[in-house]
Amino acid sequence: MDGKNDTDMSDFILMGMTESEDNQLTLFSVFLLIYLITVLGNAGMVLLIHLDTQLHTPMYFFLSHLSFLDLNYSTVVTPKTLETLVTSSTYISFLGCFTQLYFFVASVVTECFFLSSMAYDRYVAICNPLHYPVVMSKTLCHSLITVSYILGFSEALVVVLFTATLDFCKSNIIHHFFCDTTPILILSCTDTHDTQITIFILSGFTLLVSLVIVSVSYMFILTTILKMKSTSGKRKAFSTCASHFLGVTIFYSTLFFTYLKPSKSYSEGKDQIASVFYSIVIPMLNPLIYSLRNKEVKQALIRVMQKGTIGNNLR
Repeated sequence: MDGKNDTDMSDFILMGMTESEDNQLTLFSVFLLIYLITVLGNAGMVLLIHLDTQLHTPMYFFLSHLSFLDLNYSTVVTPKTLETLVTSSTYISFLGCFTQLYFFVASVVTECFFLSSMAYDRYVAICNPLHYPVVMSKTLCHSLITVSYILGFSEALVVVLFTATLDFCKSNIIHHFFCDTTPILILSCTDTHDTQITIFILSGFTLLVSLVIVSVSYMFILTTILKMKSTSGKRKAFSTCASHFLGVTIFYSTLFFTYLKPSKSYSEGKDQIASVFYSIVIPMLNPLIYSLRNKEVKQALIRVMQKGTIGNNLR
């Protein structure tokens, strides 16, 4: 493909994670299992929140959208990864590659703002419980979700436009298991400085703004919890926030490691492991993190199952 640019390059080749057939089979089995758990967990969470009226609260409203988003960006990456592991079809079209990149970036950016909205929701619930129903109104919740989607898909559009208009003449081989910004930029034979700066600024803005909101929210939450005199109250408040804080920590740490650095420092092994974590593993972990230790979700599941059993018996 040497000497070709973006106007006549029809496809890329995804090198994946390993060339060993034994390792490919192992990875396929592991990733398939993870993907099935991801689909069942996130789709189940969305359905459960929809069916159980007692979960129609701001917290679970945000959680349902988070589950939908996790399902979306796992589906953007994992099926193609599974295909490249068990078939000789490692090709992805130019359009397909940048479509994958667009929806992946959009999902990740949107999730950052979802997590900050969820942190603010927890702040209001714990620090201003009497005003919670008024502050976290349906209007505000829908506004936060809408703005998050707009920011996510707008930022993704800018990233894709800057990246797709570069000239690619070095190679068409992407040393990654999906189309991500850094592995694509490495293939460009033109100056990528402006593109890298733009992506760095957008990534930095998204990560820092959302992380500041999360950090400030949890700082006030921790201060409020420590002032509580009731031990049971402290335990309940910690339990409410622990799952969200764990999810936030895992998500942001991998994103900072991957994106807030120049493309020249890209390490195929380390960056691929980090990418596996936030693109394949985290979407599976979120429904587990938010449901296994959550009594309300467990009770809602029992109620929905009982309704289903009663409904079947009445037929």
